[in-house]
Amino acid sequence: MKFVISSPLSFALLLLATVISRKGGEGYGISVTNAHNNGLTRLYSYSSSSSSSPSSAAAPQQQQQQQPDAYELEFLKSPDEVTDQWELDCYSRPVIQPGGKKLWEVLICDSGNTFRFRQELPSSQVNSKTLRQVVEQCVELVPTAKPSVIRFFRGAMFNMMNVALKELPDITAKPSRCTFALAAWLEERHATVYPKMEGYNAQMMNTATGASFLNVQTPVKLPDSLRGERYAFVSLPLAEFLPGGGVNDDTIGVGRLCPLPPALLWQQSLPAGDTFVSGVVLMTPRAKAMATWLAGTELMSLKADLRKRQLIMETDLDTQYLMARLNDEQRAEGAAMEQAKDQLQGLHFVSVQVDEESDPEGFWLLRSLPSNI
Repeated sequence: MKFVISSPLSFALLLLATVISRKGGEGYGISVTNAHNNGLTRLYSYSSSSSSSPSSAAAPQQQQQQQPDAYELEFLKSPDEVTDQWELDCYSRPVIQPGGKKLWEVLICDSGNTFRFRQELPSSQVNSKTLRQVVEQCVELVPTAKPSVIRFFRGAMFNMMNVALKELPDITAKPSRCTFALAAWLEERHATVYPKMEGYNAQMMNTATGASFLNVQTPVKLPDSLRGERYAFVSLPLAEFLPGGGVNDDTIGVGRLCPLPPALLWQQSLPAGDTFVSGVVLMTPRAKAMATWLAGTELMSLKADLRKRQLIMETDLDTQYLMARLNDEQRAEGAAMEQAKDQLQGLHFVSVQVDEESDPEGFWLLRSLPSNI
C-alpha cells in the first residue's frame, strides 16, 4: 500500500495514480410493505444509480398517524449480501404531524447498506418495549442474515435503546459512532425526504441534534505501550478504495472499511484518480499490539484540533485519545487534512504499521459523522 506523504516525517513512497473506472450499477430496489387496516403505506424505491423520491412523504399524514404499525423495507443490494452488523436509530425528526406531535421514526440498516427498514412510532409508543418489538419484527422480515451486533450512536436515547436491545437473544448492543451506513441514510432523508413533508420545520434540526451524542470528554493519553513512535500525514487516491483498488478486506489487517458515501461514490466531478483521501500513518515496533487494541474499540475518526494543536482519535460513543501534539508545521498539515475531509464528506483513514516499508497491521477507512442528523 503506497501513500502520498505530506509530513516532515515523510518517507519516499511511490504515488499510485491509477484511475479505476467504475460503471454505474443499479440497486435491487426491492420494496416491501405491510397492509394495516386495509391501508397500504406508499414506498419509494431507491437504487445507487438513481436518487430517491420521497413518495412516503406524499402519503396522507392522517393515514400514517392511524397506521403506527406500517413499516417499509427495501433492499439496495441482493438480500444474500446482508451482514450480521446492524445499525439502529430511534429519534424525532424535524416534522410536526397533525395534532402537533413530532414525527418519530425507527430506522434500521446493516453496515453494508444492503437493506433499509423504517417504521414510524406514535410519540405515546416511544419506549423500550415498543422499540424491542420493532427490532424483532425487522429481524423476522430479513430472512438471509440475523444480526449479531446492533450499533446505535445517539447518546440522548442510550438508556431506552440499551434496555430494548439487551433482552434480544444472541445480539450484542454496541453504543458506537461507527454507524456509517445509517449516517448516510439519515443525511439522505434530511436532504430529500423531510423537507418535502407537510409540517417540516428546519429550525427543529438544531434542537433535535443538539443532544445527538453524549458530551465528549477531554482527550486522555494513550498508554505508553500503545503510543506510536512516529506518525505521518499521508494521502491515497480515491480510486484505491473503489472496487478493483488496492485497499480491500484482504489488505487491511485487523482494520475496517466504512462504506463510501453514495453521493461521493457517484459524484462525477471528482475523478477517482485525481481525488485523494487524507489520513495518518502511525508507526511503531508494537504495531500489531496497537492495531489489535484499536480493533477492540469502535474507532470512528481522527481529527486535528487546530486550536489546541492536538491530534485526536475518537472511539466508541464518547471517548477521545490524545495521539500527538502538533508543532507549527504539523498543525498546517493537520489543517490540510481537515480541509480534505470536508471536501470528501468526512472521509479519511488511519494506518498502523511497523515502518514505512511494512504492510499495515490495521487499516481503517473512517468518516466523521455529520452533526445535523
